[in-house]
This record gives sequence, structure tokens and C-alpha cells, in this order.
Amino acid sequence: MQRLATACEAVAGTTKKLLKTGIVAEYLKSRTEDEATVSAVFLSGRAFPAWEETTLQVGARALWKIVGELAGKDDIELTGAYRRHGDLGAVAGEVLPERAGQGLGVMEVEATFRRIAAARGPAAKAAIVSDLISRVTPLEAKYIVKIMTGDLRIGLKESLVEDAIAKAYGTRLADVQHANMLLGDIGETVRLASVGKLAEAHMRLFHPLGFMLASPIDSPEEGLSYFAEAVVENKYDGIRAQAHVSGGEVKIFSRTRDDITESFPELPQTLAGLPQDAILDGEIVAWHYPKDLSETKQVVDEAPSEASEQKAINLGRARPFSVLQQRLGRKKVSDKMLLEIPVAFLAFDVLFAGGDLVMDRPLRERARILDGLLEGERKITYHDTEKRRNKKDLQGKLGFEPEGEIATDLIIRAPAFRASSPEQLEELFVAAQARGNEGLMIKDLNSAYTPGKRGKSWLKMKRELATLDVVVTAVEYGHGKRIGVLSDYTFAVWDTNTKKDQDNTDESRLVNIGKAYSGLTDLEIAEMTQWFLDHTVADQGFRRLVEPKIVLEVAFNNMMQSDRHESGYALRFPRIVRLRPDKSAEEADTIERAREIYSQQTSS
Repeated sequence: MQRLATACEAVAGTTKKLLKTGIVAEYLKSRTEDEATVSAVFLSGRAFPAWEETTLQVGARALWKIVGELAGKDDIELTGAYRRHGDLGAVAGEVLPERAGQGLGVMEVEATFRRIAAARGPAAKAAIVSDLISRVTPLEAKYIVKIMTGDLRIGLKESLVEDAIAKAYGTRLADVQHANMLLGDIGETVRLASVGKLAEAHMRLFHPLGFMLASPIDSPEEGLSYFAEAVVENKYDGIRAQAHVSGGEVKIFSRTRDDITESFPELPQTLAGLPQDAILDGEIVAWHYPKDLSETKQVVDEAPSEASEQKAINLGRARPFSVLQQRLGRKKVSDKMLLEIPVAFLAFDVLFAGGDLVMDRPLRERARILDGLLEGERKITYHDTEKRRNKKDLQGKLGFEPEGEIATDLIIRAPAFRASSPEQLEELFVAAQARGNEGLMIKDLNSAYTPGKRGKSWLKMKRELATLDVVVTAVEYGHGKRIGVLSDYTFAVWDTNTKKDQDNTDESRLVNIGKAYSGLTDLEIAEMTQWFLDHTVADQGFRRLVEPKIVLEVAFNNMMQSDRHESGYALRFPRIVRLRPDKSAEEADTIERAREIYSQQTSS
């Protein structure tokens, strides 16, 4: 482990990608096959291969306590070290004592990680972690903690580890990337590369692949400037999801590659009915299902009138994200919530079907494959409350009003349109907004699916974000390149509906509504850091309460009800638009303005 940690230090010490790749390649070649396999996983910032569901389940707070106890340091001393370094691994490397006889191999560390994962309860896990950290050198502890927190921070992305594997074993980078994508295990990729058998890698379902990303555009004209043949879809305000289906088993993964299947128990039963094994890309949205033809007609009228487009839109419309948000993060979804907040999986791409990886095929061909998958005979859920009441297991059953027994497919092919002029694109954009969607996705019909990459093959045209003028109430030290500067801002709006003060006048107060860390330049952050240091009300270590005088204009996608902040609301994807030195704190927005924005969302 000491050699791996030394290699990591060398990688962290250079900004040159070729040098980073060379360091990792030399290290891998110097290790046994088993050691190189485990090391590649560690170098990717993970304790276990990506495809595994194994997790350590040891939080940063527990690690903080263990490091402090082993080092004999109190919270004040640890906080000082954290301010200097910005991550707990580097803190461990600084404060832990070096003693004779310390040091473990990577195989011993990996075996201990598995013991930690298997241990039941925080106390049992903490005992194993404490024993592990006490037996390694401070440098080894630095990188063990970094791996445990998933925060390696040495400028070594998994793509560079793939580069190093290709260099170490004299194989093509494309072959390494392909095998790693299929397997979801960079360690196993090393094993195959070391014996020249990368071609033997086969698709392992139920590990999330990277999602293809879109680039933002500013106008309809730009939206048609990058490729000749475009397909246009609504950009829904839900959560991106990847569905893996095989042999009746279904798992759904979020864009952060978390397994979210349990949050949407009604979806697997329909997905399981696909005629072939498949991986679908799509969006999960809170969905309003039409109950009768008159309602369907109203929805259709809001979109272009081509018959193929009408058929898709007849199926309903998306509801605001604030509605879906109530379903997120739940391991058990109540029957009441299933009834009140039904969802749909809007499928717009396919990555794997019938035993074949199809990502390299053009979008027009993938679209035909997807249509074939969804047009086949599948299990359908019915809107029939009475039938649901007779079922013992109501999880996964979708019910509506007793009247109406409209067959509803929870897996919907996302409506796709064609546009050949900026005027047509603008028309589609306006129609998407009228249906309460974020905007449009514009895609090149000849493009391949490129996981994890943001190019010009997929474009996103979004509605203008709402903004609030807010007051900064607290600041935190940043991470990475922002170590040592106060870059994370908590902000508030005014609540004027409070009790009268002793003079019988309104007594307003600030209530927090969000937190943002992006949007300002490095120079602005440096200048504001000094201001906040000079105007600190309470020093809480890595966090400071500050005088409420700085006003920011903050943009966000939408607003949600939330207990996280005193205001009762939280902002989705907030970013700082600009500092507002022209405004005093008293001129910032109020909670009434926030309620107004929220009300406009939910009524759209």
C-alpha cells in the first residue's frame, strides 16, 4: 500500500496527463496480477468495483472521530488541518503518528474493506476501521481514507487509469475502454489486459453505464447549426434514469449511478415485460394520466398536429418536479403516494437490446430498436381502484378513480418531433413550455451514444431560469482548488409575516432558502473571502455565520417544498448569477415572492 500511496503522491504532484498516465502504468506493471487488479479499483477512487453493490457504510463523521482519537487531536486541531487541506484523507496523513512496524499491502487493505462492509452496526465497523488505520503508515492512511470517502482528489479520473492500462500492457485504449464499460470493473479489465484477452469481456447487466450528456444552446438558430438532421424531444423536469432489464429482473439507476428501483415500485413490473433484455435511457417524471378523451384532446391541441405525435402526447403530461420530489429517496412508497403521485418512465434511447450493445449505432437506428421494444406486447397496469383493493400486495400497483378503466402503460416512448427551421424549433419550444416542461432536447440523428461525454450531438434548449435576490447568511470553505477560500454560500430571503416588535411595527427576519457554490469568478471569491472573514458573526470551524449584508442574484430551475431550510422551500440547481452591490440587504426578495414562484410552478 505504501508503493500505491507513493505513486498517488507523484500523480498529485503533476498537472501533466501524460506524466500521470506514465506513473500509473509503471506502478501497475511492477505489481502482481492480483495487486494490479485491486490497485486499479483503488486508483479509480473506489473501495470496490463499480458493478458491485458492496458499500463500506462508514460516514465522514465516524472517520473524523477515529482519526482524531488515533492522533490524539481535538476538534479544533483537526479543523485547523482541514482548513489547510480541504479533505479528511490529507488531514489523516498530517496528524497521524508514524510508528515502527506500520504498513499493509493492497490485498490486506482490500480484505479489510470487505470485512468493514460485512460488519453489522456502526460500532463494529468503527472498530475494524480504527484497527486498520492504526496499522498503516500516515501516507497509507491518507489514501485509505480518501478511498473510503470516495474523494481521491489527485487529478486521476478513471479515464486516465484506462490510459495507463493500455500503456502498461501494450493494448489499444479503445479496447480497454470497451471492456471496462461492459464489465463495470476496471480491476477485471486489468486482469484481461494483462493476458491479452480484452476481447473476451462481455456485457454485465445491472451496473450503470455512463449517461450521454447535452450541451446548452442559447437560440433556435444555434440549435440547428451543428448537424443536418435533427430530432427534437421535450426536456422533462424529472430525474434521468437508466433501466436494466433481464430475465424478469429490473434495476433502475440515477444519473449519479445510485440504485433507485425501490423509490418507483410500479415501474419494474412493466419494464420486466419487455420482449428482450435491454438497457433503456429515459426520464422518470411525475405523470398526469388523462381520464377521458376530452382531456386528451386538450393536451393534443398544445402540440404540432402530426398524427404520430398526437398518439404519444395522448398518453398524458408531466407534472412539476416539486411533485416528483416527494417520491425521491424513499425505500418504501405508501399506497397513498402511489395513488396521488403516479410516475412514468419516458424512454428516449436504448443502449443494449437482445444481447447486442447498440450504443455505436446511429440514433435513427437506435430509435427503431427502441420502438420495436416498446411496441411489443407487454404487461399493462389498469386504472381500477376496486381491483387494487382486493390485492394483498399493493406495492407496484397504480390506481386512480373508481370510474374509468383506462389501460395505462407506465413506460412511454418520449414524443419525438422534426424541425427544419428556427421558426419550427421555436414553436416546439413554446409548446414544451406550455406543457410545463423545461424546454427541448435537439439530437443528431446520425450520432452514436457516447457515455459520460458532453459534445454537440445532443443539445438542450431550456426555459429562462427564475431568479431571486437573496442575502448571504453563512459561508463554508471550499474543496479542491478552492481549499482555503470561502466559496460555498448559504442564503436567505425575508420573512415579513412575523410578530410585531415592541413598537408595534413589523419585525422581519431572514429565513434560509438555499445554498450555492458556482457562478462567481476566482477573483470575486477571493475578495468576498476577505470580506466574510472580516464580518464573521460566529466561527464554527469550516463554517462561518456572517453579517447579513451581501446580496446575490441567484438563478434556479424550480422550487420545492422542503424542511431542509427554515423558509420551508429549497431551490433546485441554484447558481449565483452575480453579486448585487447595488442592493442593500433590506431590498432582497421576500418569502412571499418565493411562494409566488412556487405557486406558478404547481399551477402550470
